[in-house]
Amino acid sequence: MILNRFLFFSLLLFVRSTGLLAQETASQVNNEWENLRHSWQAQWINHPEDEGTGYGVFHFRRNFQLETKPEQFLIYVSADNRYRLYVNGVDVCHGPARGDLLHWRYETIDVAAHLKKGKNTIAALVYNFGIYKPVAQHSYRTAFILQVKDKTFQYINTDGNWKVYKNPSYFPIPVGEKTVHGFYAVCPGDSIDGRLYPWNWQQSEFDDSLWSRARLLGRGVGIGYMHGEPWYLFPRNIPFMEQRKDRLQKLRRAKNVHVPDDFVTGNEPLLIPVQTHSVILFDRGELTMGYPELKFNKGKNSKIKITYCEALFDFAGRKGHRDDITGRSADGIFDVIIGDGGFERVFRPLWMRTFRYLELDIQTADDPLIIEDIYNIFTAYPFSQNAAFTSDRPELNAIWQTGWRTARLCALETYYDCPYYEQLQYIGDTRIQALISMAVSGDDRLARNALELFDNSRVSDGITQSRYPSAVYQFIPPFSLIWIYMIHDYYMYREDLTFIQSFIPGMNAVLDFFERHLDFNGLLSGLEWFNFVDWADEYSWGVPPGVDTGHSALASLQYVYALQKAADIYNALNQIDRAERCSRIEERIRKAVRDLCYDNEKQLFTDTPHKRVFSQHTNIMAVLTNTAKPGQQQKLIKTVLTDSTLVQCTMYFRFYLFRALKKTGLGDLYTGQLGPWRRMLEYGFTTFGETDIGSKAVVDSRSDCHAWSASPNFDFLTIICGIEPAQPGFKSVIISPALGEINKVTGQMPTPEGLIKVAFTQLGKKREAIVDLPAGVKGELHWAGQKVLLTKGWNEIAF
Repeated sequence: MILNRFLFFSLLLFVRSTGLLAQETASQVNNEWENLRHSWQAQWINHPEDEGTGYGVFHFRRNFQLETKPEQFLIYVSADNRYRLYVNGVDVCHGPARGDLLHWRYETIDVAAHLKKGKNTIAALVYNFGIYKPVAQHSYRTAFILQVKDKTFQYINTDGNWKVYKNPSYFPIPVGEKTVHGFYAVCPGDSIDGRLYPWNWQQSEFDDSLWSRARLLGRGVGIGYMHGEPWYLFPRNIPFMEQRKDRLQKLRRAKNVHVPDDFVTGNEPLLIPVQTHSVILFDRGELTMGYPELKFNKGKNSKIKITYCEALFDFAGRKGHRDDITGRSADGIFDVIIGDGGFERVFRPLWMRTFRYLELDIQTADDPLIIEDIYNIFTAYPFSQNAAFTSDRPELNAIWQTGWRTARLCALETYYDCPYYEQLQYIGDTRIQALISMAVSGDDRLARNALELFDNSRVSDGITQSRYPSAVYQFIPPFSLIWIYMIHDYYMYREDLTFIQSFIPGMNAVLDFFERHLDFNGLLSGLEWFNFVDWADEYSWGVPPGVDTGHSALASLQYVYALQKAADIYNALNQIDRAERCSRIEERIRKAVRDLCYDNEKQLFTDTPHKRVFSQHTNIMAVLTNTAKPGQQQKLIKTVLTDSTLVQCTMYFRFYLFRALKKTGLGDLYTGQLGPWRRMLEYGFTTFGETDIGSKAVVDSRSDCHAWSASPNFDFLTIICGIEPAQPGFKSVIISPALGEINKVTGQMPTPEGLIKVAFTQLGKKREAIVDLPAGVKGELHWAGQKVLLTKGWNEIAF
């Protein structure tokens, strides 16, 4: 038996150590330099005169001959910072998907459809934003790599035979807080002098004879390679982005130029005469993002400035009604192009732009400028809306549609907190986004990617970074707890214990970090870093009292919530000792909160033992963790809703308020709590913002599109329609609708087992329900005090 176990683990070790990816060298032993295990045949390359870390835009080319057109031609490709790949002039993909240096992604794509017999050209635009790079962008130095799968064609792999050119026409336009009226963490604008641009550089006919030969930087390698290299290459684990042409909707104003009616539809060009200064404002009608493309002819020495903004600003830098343009200016990130006088010119920014309003500010010289067209290539993660929600309340239907647009614009290669200002994947936002993705789309790939990235972000003291990928460290310890909430969410919505198991070391480390900060009295104390909880006006920079100095009931209860969810996961993995340890710790903390942070006179939990600050937040967490006794919880939440002296939740923490409504059987009050979302719609928002209108929080209403404010899309399915898993992976469900003042509602939610469809009607005391369950799913309907068993297929209930 001992020998068999030894052979088993030896075999397992051998399999794991030799699990090479397709593009890596097949050698199982590191015995010769040219065939080292986990190495690529292709080399990282760059420009021979480039120091590598500064701002720069580069073009790479490789011409080659094919005797026949191949049926398949797989290539693997990556770059630092980013690339856009062309085959015979056709744009075939861009990337890489964001990661970090230890998990650097590469794309795999079959380009056979774009090849031909005879001469072919593979070309790549590679750029490095240098010191202006987004906070989310990790980087070592400018570099490009490409490898062909078929060994017959590996002479095409990146090596010293590739040509490279540094584009002198590009300059960065730094973006400061004054430019965009708020903290900004994305990329610079692009300044391009078209007179210096190598137009048509990606076409096979282009003459690259004067270009330099590429410099070799070192081989591409995968994880497990025996020597140190800057990038450890992993295959892309998410799909390519959705891209489609998206037109501007209307002209809002024009100065010193006549704009033809059919210009916005792309059916008539726009002429700007010589020596003319024109300003033209276009309105997409709703917020969007992607790569705008400007097509133009002539206009030598003309200066074209393109500004992108979510809304217009008044003289004091304030946004108003989002439809209002009177007395307001277009402030925001902008690009500048100097025309060279040529024909069929196309400008596209290096990185995507987010906008509702797009302004052209044009100054021509002695050559008229002809703008043939301007439109956007909408670009986002390819989520499909497979859930549905409709009701007899039009404003709820509008919230559903606007919320989904918000969620779409906050998802690209990672989730974004906001698409305009930061484009960072914060754990607090991402938990809500991942739940929306699974509930509305059914696609969990971006959620899985987020869980892995946060695990990769952990540091030596155990906690995760607050956001990741991020080249700038930031730690929000409560967000590490929310990462554990996310793992539990995934467990309930997908189960997949093999995947969950991979996060156990990280969970252990996070929980151990917080245990080290438990004080003698059973409460958390001395948490350093940035302990953000919510943008409540009364919290300094979103941090509740007692977290860093003193004792915090709120932070302690967030820790309890993580311990409870971790215990579920440990039990599922049969790690009973760990589960029991979690239960012992959380019981001790809950007792401490009851003993030290409950005010008998007010019958409320307080934020600290000093009993000076009372918040909705702490009382919500007391309910969610069962620190408040079961018989006390409903009354407590009613007080939370009605007592205006409490520190109030903003858009973000209302997600947890609504979980407490559901838990206490008060879901019928949910639709009455949607005031902030209704106000945004009344104010012309086409996506939901970071904070409520009129908030005094630090961020005010900076971002018009913020991921956490899309939470109603999850709530409508789980609270109003009442669809939730009763067992991991939706093996069984509990349907507990809460219509409130709604009379009729229909909905559906994708699950691993198939679509769950529901329809509910309530008229007076009469209730009618239709529930359609997929095969293999059992459940119960809980409604109006009734419990009814549900079977697979069609269930009709009336009472």
